[in-house]
Amino acid sequence: MEDNELLKRIRQKDTRNYGFNLLVRKYQKRIYWHIRKMVISHEDSDDLVQEVFLKVYRNIDKFRAESSLFTWIYRIATNECLNHLKKKKHRFFLPLVDVKEELSRLLDSSDLIDGDRIQLKLQKALLQLPDKQRMVFNMKYFDEMKYEEMSKITGTSVGALKASYHHATKKIEAILKE
Repeated sequence: MEDNELLKRIRQKDTRNYGFNLLVRKYQKRIYWHIRKMVISHEDSDDLVQEVFLKVYRNIDKFRAESSLFTWIYRIATNECLNHLKKKKHRFFLPLVDVKEELSRLLDSSDLIDGDRIQLKLQKALLQLPDKQRMVFNMKYFDEMKYEEMSKITGTSVGALKASYHHATKKIEAILKE
């Protein structure tokens, strides 16, 4: 179902819940994997997906269609991920290295990786990146987003995103060579 049809159903009182359920079914899986690549933990990812769709539900009437519905939802998910990671670091007063080690241990026991040694090494290399740089890399490399769409989601210029992606790939190359 097209986004404009979903929005029409959501904005009508008698079909609001049905329309929202259709919206969740349409985007839930993509949003889950976007979040999962950042926070690694299945439980945290599930919780964040629920938070994202609660925010979408509460704020859907404020959606102005200046971007696609998916871009708007993806931006909410991106912000939730970054906030979650920031809170996790502050809540436990952990140095950045300890958070990365915790996520790395989760990767070792995760079904996110199918056991391929190279894929596991790449995921661990990604954990070495700053959160925002890792987000940019994930969006470009795994989600195959165009820089213009990434710019709408992150509120960052295309040039800055290209530079961030370039720096991320150089860091990953260096880590993988070690």
